Order: sequence, then C-alpha cells, then structure tokens
Amino acid sequence: MLDAVLQRMDLAFIGTLRHKVTFAELLQQPGARVLDVRTPEEMTALLPGEAFPLPWQCLALNQLPENWAEVPREPLVGIFCPHGVRAAMAYVYLSARGYDNLRVLDGGYEALCQCVRPAALLAARNRGQAAAE
Repeated sequence: MLDAVLQRMDLAFIGTLRHKVTFAELLQQPGARVLDVRTPEEMTALLPGEAFPLPWQCLALNQLPENWAEVPREPLVGIFCPHGVRAAMAYVYLSARGYDNLRVLDGGYEALCQCVRPAALLAARNRGQAAAE
C-alpha cells in the first residue's frame, strides 16, 4: 500500500497541491477536524483552546503507529505541525493505511494564529450558525 501511495505522488499530484489545505479552506468544510502531530511538549507550549472552531485531536507523530485507528476516516482531516514535515509524514503513513480524506495544513504556526484572530473566529461562528439553521 505504501508503494501505491508514493507512486501517486507525481508532478501532477505535487504541482496541484491536492495534498494541502489552508486553515481557511478547512474551516469551510462541514465537520472537518485537525490532527496535531507535534510532540506533547510542543502541544503544551501552544494548544488552541475551546474557541478554536474545529475539533482538535492531539496525536504526536511517534504515537501514530500505535494509535492510528483513533483518527477518523471522515470527514476531512487537516494534519498540523509547525513546518509541514511531520504532517507530510503522517499524511503518507495514514494514506498507506487506506485514509483518503486527509490534507496537510499549510502555513504552520503563522496560519494558525491568523485563524484564531477575532474576525476569523467570528466568521467561523457565523458559518456554523448558518449551517445549523
């Protein structure tokens, strides 16, 4: 399965950025969630609180082999780490396990900080209220 995942990663795949998503794009996906693959120490230093508009699952990359089944297969899962390297590793690992609704979150900490600015939180809350009506 890993061979098949890697074989899909040709120029067309990489060049169209099908494996990436921004926080703004993720926020617009109904039911989307974040998988945080940073170390526990990194998570302690900065972890979005309850105000963050998406479910946030913490599962360090080195814990993924033992706990991968805890990651939901649906809906869209954005994988987060500071620079995208560990997120890309988790993307490949989970893809090899049959997951296909994954994306690497683009932008790291800076994008996360933009996502939790008051205007962004208000817009996300308004989208959620509109969807519930």
